[in-house]
Amino acid sequence: MVYAALEYRIRETLKKQAATFPSQQGRETVCPTARWVFQYFSGVHVLIISQMQAIALNLNKHHINLLKLFGVEYKELYAGPG
Repeated sequence: MVYAALEYRIRETLKKQAATFPSQQGRETVCPTARWVFQYFSGVHVLIISQMQAIALNLNKHHINLLKLFGVEYKELYAGPG
């Protein structure tokens, strides 16, 4: 149920914003599966420096765009404030 709710939110957000996300075949889509989005984020790592600063590594434009679409809270988790 949680998986289905997340997938619905991803797809609705992409449709409302007229945005796309790369599919597994490399084409742009407005209806990716939640499983694929999780897999797409699997290469992202967080580097913590002296317990004071956390930096997300390996973010690309698709990661950042999707995080921006979900709002400030999600973007700040990965990309930091601003």
